[in-house]
Amino acid sequence: MPLEIIVEYDKAAMLCTLHEQIKQMETAVEEAANSSSRRSKWQFMGARDAGSKEELRLVYGVSERTESDGAANLIQKLRAINYALGELGQWCAYKVAHSFLTALQNDERANYQLDVKFQESYLKKVVALLQCQLSEGAAVSEKDTGMDLDINNNHTIDEIEEGELPNSHAVSGGEHVDVIIGAAVADGKVTPKVQALIKILLKYQQTEDFRAIIFVERVVAALVLPKVFADLPSLSFIKCASLIGHNNNQEMRTCQMQDTIAKFRDGRVNLLVATSVAEEGLDIRQCNVVIRFDLAKTVLAYIQSRGRARKPGSDYILMLERGNLSHETFLRNARNSEETLRKEAIERTDLSHLKGTSKLTLTEALPTSVYQVQSTGAIVSLNSAVGLIHFYCSQLPSDRYSILRPEFIMERHERPAVSTEYSCKLQLPCNAPFEKLEGPVCSSMRLAQQAVCLAACKKLHEMGAFTDMLLPDKGNREEGDKIEQKDGGDPLPGTARHREFYPEGVGEILRGDWILCGRDDCHSSKIFQLYMYSVKCANSGVSKDPFLTQVSEFAVLFGNELDAEVLSISMDLFVARTMITKASLVFRGPISITETQLVSLKSFHVRLMSIVLDVDVDPMTTPWDPSKAYLFVPVVGGKCLDALKEIDWGLIENIIETDAWSNPLQRARPDVYLGTNERTLGGDRREYGFGKLRHGLATGPKVHPTYGIRGAVAQFDIVKASGLVPKRDAMECLDVDWTRGILMMADSCIDVKDLIGRVVTAVHSGKRFYVDSVRYEMNAENSFPRKEGYLGPLEYSSYADYYRQKYGVELIYKKQPLIRGRGVSYCKNLLSPRFEHSEAEGEFDGNLDKTYYVFLPPELCLVHPLPGALVRGAQRLPSIMRRVESMLLAVQLKDMINYPVPAAKILEALTAASCQETFCYERAELLGDAYLKWVVSRYLFLKYPQKHEGQLTRMRQQMVSNMVLYQYALNKELQSYIQADRFSPSRWAAPGVLPVFDEDSKESEATLFSNDESTAVVIEPQSDFYDDCVENAREDGELESDSSCYRVLSSKTLADVVEALIGVYYVEGGKNAANHLMNWIGIQVESDPQEMEYVKPYNIPESVMRSVDFDSLEGALNVKFKDRGLLLEAITHASRPSSGVSCYQRLEFVGDAVLDHLITRHLFFTYTDLPPGRLTDLRAAAVNNENFARVAVKHKLHLHLRHGSSALETQIRDFVKDVQDELSKPGFNSFGLGDCKAPKVLGDIVESIAGAIFLDNDRDTSVVWKVFQPLLHPMVTPDTLPMHPVRELQERCQQQAEGLEYKATRAGNLATVEVFIDGVQIGIAQNPQKKMAQKLAARNALVVLKEKEKEKEKEKEKASKIEAENGDKKNGVQVFTRQTLNDICLRRQWPMPQYRCINEGGPAHAKRFVYSVRVNTTDRGWTDECIGEPMPSVKKAKDSAAVLLLELLNRCYPETK
Repeated sequence: MPLEIIVEYDKAAMLCTLHEQIKQMETAVEEAANSSSRRSKWQFMGARDAGSKEELRLVYGVSERTESDGAANLIQKLRAINYALGELGQWCAYKVAHSFLTALQNDERANYQLDVKFQESYLKKVVALLQCQLSEGAAVSEKDTGMDLDINNNHTIDEIEEGELPNSHAVSGGEHVDVIIGAAVADGKVTPKVQALIKILLKYQQTEDFRAIIFVERVVAALVLPKVFADLPSLSFIKCASLIGHNNNQEMRTCQMQDTIAKFRDGRVNLLVATSVAEEGLDIRQCNVVIRFDLAKTVLAYIQSRGRARKPGSDYILMLERGNLSHETFLRNARNSEETLRKEAIERTDLSHLKGTSKLTLTEALPTSVYQVQSTGAIVSLNSAVGLIHFYCSQLPSDRYSILRPEFIMERHERPAVSTEYSCKLQLPCNAPFEKLEGPVCSSMRLAQQAVCLAACKKLHEMGAFTDMLLPDKGNREEGDKIEQKDGGDPLPGTARHREFYPEGVGEILRGDWILCGRDDCHSSKIFQLYMYSVKCANSGVSKDPFLTQVSEFAVLFGNELDAEVLSISMDLFVARTMITKASLVFRGPISITETQLVSLKSFHVRLMSIVLDVDVDPMTTPWDPSKAYLFVPVVGGKCLDALKEIDWGLIENIIETDAWSNPLQRARPDVYLGTNERTLGGDRREYGFGKLRHGLATGPKVHPTYGIRGAVAQFDIVKASGLVPKRDAMECLDVDWTRGILMMADSCIDVKDLIGRVVTAVHSGKRFYVDSVRYEMNAENSFPRKEGYLGPLEYSSYADYYRQKYGVELIYKKQPLIRGRGVSYCKNLLSPRFEHSEAEGEFDGNLDKTYYVFLPPELCLVHPLPGALVRGAQRLPSIMRRVESMLLAVQLKDMINYPVPAAKILEALTAASCQETFCYERAELLGDAYLKWVVSRYLFLKYPQKHEGQLTRMRQQMVSNMVLYQYALNKELQSYIQADRFSPSRWAAPGVLPVFDEDSKESEATLFSNDESTAVVIEPQSDFYDDCVENAREDGELESDSSCYRVLSSKTLADVVEALIGVYYVEGGKNAANHLMNWIGIQVESDPQEMEYVKPYNIPESVMRSVDFDSLEGALNVKFKDRGLLLEAITHASRPSSGVSCYQRLEFVGDAVLDHLITRHLFFTYTDLPPGRLTDLRAAAVNNENFARVAVKHKLHLHLRHGSSALETQIRDFVKDVQDELSKPGFNSFGLGDCKAPKVLGDIVESIAGAIFLDNDRDTSVVWKVFQPLLHPMVTPDTLPMHPVRELQERCQQQAEGLEYKATRAGNLATVEVFIDGVQIGIAQNPQKKMAQKLAARNALVVLKEKEKEKEKEKEKASKIEAENGDKKNGVQVFTRQTLNDICLRRQWPMPQYRCINEGGPAHAKRFVYSVRVNTTDRGWTDECIGEPMPSVKKAKDSAAVLLLELLNRCYPETK
């Protein structure tokens, strides 16, 4: 028992002035509310205080408001402030008032509801009142310190943080606390009671493992005191939290309470300030201090709160007001009452009346009147045993049809000359570990009942139904306690939101120290043995683009020989919309190279990949990582006996020895060198592009904004100043004959034949292009083309004028033919299908093969040392090696698991859907999840025959939960093998070429060679335009690449991979392979078959067996049972009196798992090409209680159900009638999505019968499937799969950007659900069950929406016919949007329309936007402002306004029609 300590404190001085002013405000609030002319409005706005934060949801002890007590709520807030002022002090009262005010100011309704404004006005007065007094009092106590806190220094509320002490009261150290707090007490800032509490806590500053609970009476104190402690530096050793009861939001509050208790238990919080909610049932063994800040109101509370101090040597501190007679009297009476209660309890547990025993003394009676667990000290006595048995029965699994409670049968024992004696027989519910127990003979019926219950408690503990704390075992095993809970707010392990950083794995076979050799001081005599693998590519499909087939061939050099499985894979590279390249590695043999050759190969590799990956590195200085050792080398066509001779050494030497690499424009990132990078310059296209320029074109041509206006230096000036381009005189080109096939490039002359197919670098922009052809019919003096669809005036008169205005370049060779080129795109991810056809593409097939070309003056181009075919071939290598590296990891994992399964399938199990490749683990995960659930369920069912269904379910959850699987994955380091991110070449590290992580490394969703989403083919000349289009087209197709260089995985992904591996091994090797994988992971579910043998727990009376028509039931199932007792158990509900028969709950547990596994397996192997999401929907439709219940009715299994509930009988009868109506419809099968809700019992007996068949046939699942396949017919198929109306409506609203909202109400036994879309009621339905009402309401809403869509289609067709006559159609599609309005403004040379947001409001899930639009016409000035309808998106709101303005313009300008 803890040591009881009394601490006295002085009575607090009354702050009469402050109390009186706050009470006057209470009176003023009542008068204002009563006299308000808007009383009804006021009462309506007094609804729930949604602005309160979590901490203030209970508003410091104030109950939640109703629609008519808004004023009362404010009054109670004022009273709470007044309470804090009197009991805790002025400073605490200020903190309470400031918290109330902050909550109101954060309320979303504060801007438009009078109720909030009214409360806010009064709370501001209270805060100002307390704040002024706080500053005034501080000035008095700090004169000696020289700190001036004059009340007239214009301090505002915001200058002092919430809960912050002014500088005058900052606690600087423990030795000064008494002085500082004493001054605060003298000023009335804190009360002597708070001062005494702080002193108590300071005494425990050096206590090891300090853990304390402070009990307070009011919620306001529980929430304010932690703020007080947090602001005192001398109490920094305290980590405090509040523990208060729940009010209206019980579920949330309970969750928060449990989280707070968990933190207190493990030490993250060492002080709880709690209300009476913590007085009973809180068992924290580390708690060593309990403080009663407010004295208990009852003797029970006094005793129970003391019991929270569990640790030996604990202190129980009572705080009493000095001289308060009521406090002293209560304490004296409580102590006396406790002693009386203790004596009474001892007398009640006297066993002297038991048969055969004499009158026992007190010390002799105690050991035999209780049952104690030695390991924990938990005790159950005769007096508490009956209640414990009742509590145990209430915790057994049950439904609303069965009330589980113990039954007692008394038996009288009468003998002559002896007083009557009694014995009691206890009968537990049928799902308890045992059913009957007979107790000893006692002198009274009460003692007989207590004695048999005490014996039952002992037996239940011995059988494992009670924990060592003598509480019902809920199935929480030790494994589930190993994982600690995270801090509040942090996502738990095993969830998708829990993400961590992991290193990316690299196959061990790629490691090679040979890659580090070949420095400057190399010795040519050293020989390296490498293995050469050629990259074989075969094109599938046809394309009009010749560049797709004009690619160089490559080989890869490794230091080790690769596994044969890596060579067997063929990967699809999606190079174009109409062509797929199948790539694979072919072993060419071992080769021996000298160190000198190795230096050349490494230099070539770095030069090539630096251009392909756009990373500027130098071969002499770049770092090499031995964990990733391989090289790319070019090969010549044809095969040689000596693989070394296949390497194109001549090309290698030409590339590495050229002087072109000294020019920074020829290396990677020339745009960065020139400063032409779009983001570096601030976004030329976004700020000053085509759309921006046309606003001012009507007033005359202007200089392009990229030159001069922004103060930027022209890029070509940088090139000329750096000497990268030789200076030429215009006189040199007077007599040049350009038809001879020689072109003047930026730094040299070149023959046209040698230029075709090469790569050139534009010196004015740093961009690179493939040379397609030389256009002799065009030169720089040709007129500059318009952009397609642009009808405004020309901005540039010629190509020469364009380059002069935009880049400041004065061309010299203006008569020289132009080069037609195509942009060299960034390296793409070719593993993802990027060219999916949609239904809408049929109208625009002509644009699929569209390619944009640019026309460049040769004198602005440098010929790049890398051939175009070499670059195009090398751009495929990152995607190929990504797949090879992934396969090597899969092979490595396969070797670790040590079971023959194809590595390609393991790779599938390691690849997440987020990779966006042609395979992922989701299908295998679905199968693995079902198999894992089945195996674990079977194991638990057989291993724990005494556990009930609730315990088994919780134990299974702890074995197969994502949190546990995540830990298994970490233990086996699976995070290094998982492929979870979409491949981004810009983030890929090639040997010797590490990626540069910046915002400019972007990956375009274009073809391999073009910056447009199309394959390359020559288009009409009018579609060719200047080189800005390449940049613009690339930006339109850009997708954000990985956001960081780190590998981030969610813990759910790791858990999913474990299930996917189980599924893959099950598919490839059956249950033996899957069990092997599970054992390797750490899931131990296999035991000795003899130990796992199922034993029937009871002997069933023959009378019960004869009461069941087994022949009829077995006929319906088409199976004969060997042990009909299993079938009897499978149809017995818990509401049925036991009679020696268990209920079906345990069989349902195992039957649910076996049916889930069998149906999932059937769907998996039947629909092999079905996408994972669709397969999941099929499984959900086939494996659900609603579907099983209809199967039971269809085969009349419900007629054999044994139960004892009239309510269940009525519900089954009604459901059978509804199902018969469903089945009468031809071809109708709802698969559980019908209009009637099934009793869960009917679905349960289908699952329990499956469990009984499984056990009766020696645990053979094939027999179960043979029986159930015809029972489940017709099974759901992709064609017959219905979509749940709620989901269908949700998806439709998401696609249409419409706000969807459900509102549910209940009147008596009837639930009403209304469906609102964009704030308008669309559907409504009523049903006794809320979920069914929601489903029916969603279905009704869908009917209404589909009818409206039909009406809109008719109106659209009618409008299309009218507009077709007027010829106002575009691309065959009617346009009533902003684009139509923009086109009109462009044709008439008006400025672009001006849009303005009129209103934006509504809740976050259903926002509404209202926009207006007007246009400034050249002849009539500004039009009227047209205001559109409220819409769920900005685009739709602008379109709505644009439609009205179009109608106005059609009336004012009829010729615009």
